[in-house]
Order: sequence, then structure tokens, then C-alpha cells
Amino acid sequence: MTAAAQDYSQRGWTVAETANGICLITDADVSGIEVTGELAGEVRRFLRANNLSGPVIEIPGGERREIHLVTGVRKAAMALDALREAGAVIYADGAGIPMPPTQLSAGSACWGVAPHEARWLPPVVAIGAAVRSVLARRRAGADVTSVAC
Repeated sequence: MTAAAQDYSQRGWTVAETANGICLITDADVSGIEVTGELAGEVRRFLRANNLSGPVIEIPGGERREIHLVTGVRKAAMALDALREAGAVIYADGAGIPMPPTQLSAGSACWGVAPHEARWLPPVVAIGAAVRSVLARRRAGADVTSVAC
């Protein structure tokens, strides 16, 4: 097993080595939420401003694509529905996520926020809150990036 695959396994993540690299197999403990385009950058800024950032995988290609690793998808049906409505892709229940340094057609998957840089694996509702806030701000035309508790 490669060093990267061993590191992921030591975190308790289920991984499979493929011809192109490493694939995270989603389960009850770790899933992924993919956001794209301008929304991806705004969501990342919101999460950072509110100290909610977790590991983020950047997928190469013509449009910005980021997969946020999360936990708690089994208890967040409403958040998942809202994320899907906003255009997010949900990776759960055995779906595979390409992990760095996996080779893809447009380049290699890489870390936007590496696991060792993140303080936690956030709950999916944190990503849902970020998306909801960004979309509400767009509708209102405001420029707010943090939320007072």
C-alpha cells in the first residue's frame, strides 16, 4: 500500500488502490459534498471565515470542482436535499471519491485543505449552512462572510 493510502487508512477511512491512484469508499463515517464553479470558492471562504473548514479535494478541469469531506450524512436528510437543490453532488453509501494524488483525465486530484491542516471532519450540515448563506447573500446582494452566534 502506498504511503498516502496508509495515511488515509490510519485516519479510519476505507480506501482502495486503483490503476490511477486511490479511491475513498464513503461510509457512515466519511462522505463527500462536491460544489462547483464560483459557489465552490464562496463556500470555502465562508467555512474558513467561520472556522468550519475540513479537508477539501480539488478536482482538475475546466470548471472549479471541490469535494468537502464530511460526516453525519445519515442524520441530515434535509441538508442533503437542500444541497442537491443547490447543485451539489453527494458522495455517500459506498460511492468512491478520488483521493490525492489520483490521476484524472485533466490532471491530478490535490488537496485544497489537507487533512492535517483541518481541525476536524465537519458535519454535512456545516457545508449546508455555508451553501445556504452564500446563496442568501447572492439573493440579497450583500457581502457578508461570517455569522455571529
